[in-house]
Amino acid sequence: MFFVYILHSKSIAKYYTGQTNNLDNRLLEHNTGQSKYTSRGSPWLIVYSQVVNTRSEAVILETKIKKRGAKRFINDLN
Repeated sequence: MFFVYILHSKSIAKYYTGQTNNLDNRLLEHNTGQSKYTSRGSPWLIVYSQVVNTRSEAVILETKIKKRGAKRFINDLN
């Protein structure tokens, strides 16, 4: 089981899209500065997540979201 997720940082007004097999641990890494891209902007909050069965599916969905843009992707859901 894998997760595709979108994070948002209010402090820098940015979104981050990623995929992982351990969402809780990955969020902790983002919020403790262990991820280069998200080391600024803490706290990061999960604004979207979806469970998929395989890493291949996760990569495909992550790419789709990144091409569309995280903000637009979320707005399209509403």
